[in-house]
Amino acid sequence: MNEPLKNQDFSQKPEESHSSLIQRAMQAFDRGQFVPPSGPADLLPPSLTPQAPQGIAAAQPQAYAPVNPQAPVNPQAYAPAPIVAPVAPPPQYGGQTYGDPGAHASQFAPQQPAHAPAAPAQAFHRINHQRLALEGFAVPGGAANAQVEEFRIVKRQLLEQVEDLRRQGAGVEAQAILVTSALPEEGKTFVAINLAMSIAAEKDSEVVLVDLDMARSSVLSTLGLPSGPGLVDAIADPRIDVRDLVIKTDLGGLSVLPGGRPTASDSEYLASARAKAVLARLVEGHPNRVVVFDTPPVLAAALAVEVAKLSAQTVLVVKAEKTSGSAVQDAAGLLSAGCPNVQALLNGVQFSPSGRRFGTYHNYRG
Repeated sequence: MNEPLKNQDFSQKPEESHSSLIQRAMQAFDRGQFVPPSGPADLLPPSLTPQAPQGIAAAQPQAYAPVNPQAPVNPQAYAPAPIVAPVAPPPQYGGQTYGDPGAHASQFAPQQPAHAPAAPAQAFHRINHQRLALEGFAVPGGAANAQVEEFRIVKRQLLEQVEDLRRQGAGVEAQAILVTSALPEEGKTFVAINLAMSIAAEKDSEVVLVDLDMARSSVLSTLGLPSGPGLVDAIADPRIDVRDLVIKTDLGGLSVLPGGRPTASDSEYLASARAKAVLARLVEGHPNRVVVFDTPPVLAAALAVEVAKLSAQTVLVVKAEKTSGSAVQDAAGLLSAGCPNVQALLNGVQFSPSGRRFGTYHNYRG
């Protein structure tokens, strides 16, 4: 809508307000001079005259000046002045401007991205210390008991051999310990978890417990940790960094590495040259890291024999009054072909000839 003409004369006397439109035009423009026609707003009564937008100052009326008929008429002289509201600059994302630069500033309110960034991964997984203690595990920081002391004695001997082997230049195998058994249900997973937690309590050592008994995943289920890709996946796929698969726990110094999805070629993967390279990657930059493997029983699967080749020490768990001597001999013979340092740990015995009690292991699920 056109604005009222800016040169209108509002200086007329009050009594002239009742004269006709033609009379007022003749008086204002020197008797008959042609003037541009009035805009629609001039012909409306005051009650219908459009008001200036809120927040925009209305133009102050000015008196008309006589128009020179000889002077060229500027067509823009009577064009309405555009009403322009202040506009904030449009936002930029990645160097590109989005939206209409002439739109109102309120249209450029910051918008949430279509795909919000993923929340950072949890720094560690919590394990239920109280439940583990009730199930007979030697949780560090808990009450001292005979079982805690027994695993302290076992881990001290193993750690001393780790240091000796490293000084002798045994390679990455010096930092690896295999825990297995001849037959199922002999307590190997219970021993592996307790041994790993005892090593994690050391001030100068850390431990990665590898759950290679993938058919049962007893380590993960016992500690309440999620399953996922693991060691075998990193061996099979060179694009996978095994360090990205390690699960940290809230038990300082203890991390867990899943074995991965079981395949028909697990033993072949662990027998490959890449298996040693992945193990080296796992301990790279961690000279005090100890890797503890929990594998299927020796006489039940061939995987334990291949893992023995990656380990400088093997702990063969023997269940008292259950495991036969022939089974122990067969298992030890198979393991010693890959690992010359095989040590037996008697599990579930009440008393030893020396009077030392090893304690019974209850609620075993491995």
